[in-house]
This record gives sequence, structure tokens and C-alpha cells, in this order.
Amino acid sequence: MTSVTGQHRSLLCADAVLPMSSGNPVIQNGAVLVCGETIEAVGPKEQLLQQAPDAEVRDYGRAVLMPGLINTHSHSGLLRGTAEELPVWEWLQQYIDPMHRVLQPEEAEVASWLCYAESLLAGTTTSVDMWRYMAGSARAAESLGNRVVMVPYVGDAEGHDYFDSLDDNEQLLNQWHGGAGGRVQVWVGLEHQTYATEAACRRAVELCNYFQTGLHTHSNESQSETPDALRLHGIKPVRVLEKLGLLSPERVLLAHCVWIDDDEIRTLADYNVGVAHNPCSNMKLASGSAPVETMIEAGIAVGIGTDGEKENNNLDMFEEMKFASLLAKLRKMDAAAWPTWDVLRAATIEGARALGMDSQIGSLEPGKQADVIAVRADTARMTPFIASGPLQNLHYNLVHSVLGGDVQMTMVAGKVVAEKQMLLSGDMEEYIDRANMAAGRLLSRRDEWFRQNSQATVSV
Repeated sequence: MTSVTGQHRSLLCADAVLPMSSGNPVIQNGAVLVCGETIEAVGPKEQLLQQAPDAEVRDYGRAVLMPGLINTHSHSGLLRGTAEELPVWEWLQQYIDPMHRVLQPEEAEVASWLCYAESLLAGTTTSVDMWRYMAGSARAAESLGNRVVMVPYVGDAEGHDYFDSLDDNEQLLNQWHGGAGGRVQVWVGLEHQTYATEAACRRAVELCNYFQTGLHTHSNESQSETPDALRLHGIKPVRVLEKLGLLSPERVLLAHCVWIDDDEIRTLADYNVGVAHNPCSNMKLASGSAPVETMIEAGIAVGIGTDGEKENNNLDMFEEMKFASLLAKLRKMDAAAWPTWDVLRAATIEGARALGMDSQIGSLEPGKQADVIAVRADTARMTPFIASGPLQNLHYNLVHSVLGGDVQMTMVAGKVVAEKQMLLSGDMEEYIDRANMAAGRLLSRRDEWFRQNSQATVSV
């Protein structure tokens, strides 16, 4: 059960393996050989049984083994179902920003425990989480076992200086970047370019360069952003980011990019900027439909994100893939738009490429981190189960039929962290109870803020 190096070896087996490597192969009666934290081999089950006769065998039967899903844009939070039926800027002003004014560190931590647990149970092994007071988020990830790119909300412009500061971001970089055995990465975050002063933008770039890390922010989400940028700067939003140096770090990830023209798309491609596409959020907030295929054709790495619990209202990346596929078809009025294999790749290897992490995660290949999920295929949603031939349907059903609750095993860095919809290093009931109590306190405090501020226009 151990390799010559003394590391534990396990052989994960299933009726089908989707490595998400080049050419999108499907291995029937396949297996993934895991040694310690990494993948040693991927291939037919019988071949790997002979290669590693002493490995611990975990056979999932009628199931699909595939890479863990990568959520390229999310926010931990406690406002699910309490911030509804407004377009994005009014929604921010009336619900979300007032919450940030009164949020406490212990509440922020409770939110991350809940959201990371929810994500793991639904097959997401890596999340980009833009949130607050993220030392607590790091503690949650360290314990639960997920992989997370932590991006503090930063804002310092007048009217937005109640967010985290770049000092907070730098402190988090010093404390947690590369933590939890490398599973925790810290990037530099700006809530939005308009929430930050030019001095903050310059310092954000300096921090990225000093720590050799990435930068993440929202851009081109709402229809009003382009006329606002033209009015204030005389150029469009992506050109504003370029002018401020925010496209220059080695790794930049932009969330949304809904209202974006061909010139801006070429600029992002020139800078090798990744994009996080958030279809459910963009539909719920009536933000619009991003030109995903145009960005991909330009060479941009496009991943898929759920956005936050409050604008989705769940963190199920399987559901997100379905809506990503359907929205692309509706946008172009073309049933063949954004082929299903490409949607799967956006949630796995292309999401990893958008983060600059495709050499480590995103596909099942030797030498990569063993981030693996097993998806049940013995359900009505996956029936009929056709792994090969002209009617092969695994990829269609994974995108259009499967839900996060169909994930029966989640492994991160070679460690099984969830199985049979149960966390192995945590207690979901406890996280739900704690979140309910914390949400009550947070909403009560926000309601008090509304009462004391005449500019507030909604009360909860």
C-alpha cells in the first residue's frame, strides 16, 4: 500500500475516467493511481492493478472519475436569499455594501466554513474566494482540506474605505500564502477598480510583483460601466485597467466581462488575462450574457464561477455548467454554441489555466495534484450511461443532468475529504447552525445601520 518512497498509494477505479487531458479521452473501466499528494498514473483498471498490486483499491463502480471542479470566482457569505430582485449596482448599494460596513471577523469565518464545506460536497476542489477577514477563511480551508485562492475585498476610495485595506492583504500574504501544504494561495484583490484610488492600484501591482502572486477584481459586469468609464476617463473599462497598470502582473483574473467589446477582448488576450464567467449571477442580477466564445477564440482562458451565495444562490458548479451552456446557446440562438466538452474544460483545465495553475491541477495526469472527484452514474440523471461510440453521452449528462449532490467522493491533494455526501474533516450540521446564528446577528446589525443612515433605501 506504499510506494518505494514510503508514500501511501491508492487506486481509484470506476466504470469511466475523464482525465480532461488533450483530446478529451474517456477511459472505460479506468483507474487513477495516486501516490501521496500526486497522480502517478491514469489508465485502464487492469493495467494499473498490475502496476501497483499493493495499492489500496477504492472502486466506485458505476461512476465517473474526473478532475475536481475549479470555481474561478466566488464570495463566502451569509446573505443567501436575503438580497433579491435588484440589478447589480442597486443591489450592491442597498444590500451588500451595507453588510460589509458591519461585518465582523467571526461572522466572515463562519461563512467560509459553510461555503467551503458546501463546495467540497458538490465536487469543487479549488475556489477563488473574494471575501473579508480571510485569516479565518484560511483556517477553514486548512481544516476542511479544500484548495483556495484567497482574495481580500480591498477598497480605499471615498465611500468605500470600510473594506479590507492593502495592509490587510499584505498581512494575509505574509501569514498564509503557500499555507496548508500549498493548498492556500493568497492573491491581491480589489473589489472594483472604481472602489480604489490610483495610489491603491499602483500598490496592488507592487504587491503582486513582490510576492509573485496574482490580482483579481471585477470588471465590465454591468452595462453602465462603459459609459461611466468613458465619462470619467475617456476610455473603456479594460483600457482604464491597462492605464493603471492592473493588467501587468504575471497573473490577472477578471470576473464577469459581460459588456466588453472586441478591442477590450484583444487587450485581455495580449496581456494573458484570465476571465471568470458567472452565468447564474449574470442572469439573476440581469447583468447580461458574456461573449464567452469570442473570448475563447481570442485565446483567453475562460473559467466558470458561481459568484457568491447571495447572487446565485448556491455554489454548485455542476448547475453552473448547465446554465453556462444554455446561456451561450440562447445568446447566439444556436443550439450548438459552446460545445459541451468545452464547457467541461472551462470548469476544469481551462479554469486552472485562467489561474495560471494548469501545471498543477485541472486534469488527471501524472505529476499533477491528486484533486479527483467521483460522480455517481447509477442515477436516473445519468441514464442511459454510454461511455463510447457515436451516442457517447457522459459529457452531455455531466453538464446538463448532474447536480452537486451526485458527487460521491471528493479528494484534494491525495486525501479524501468528503464521501457519500459526508465531510470527513468537519460537521456540516454544526456549520449550518453557526451560520444561522451569525446571519441573524449580521442582519440585525445591518438593519440598525439602515435606521441610523438616512441614505439607506431598504430595510430587512
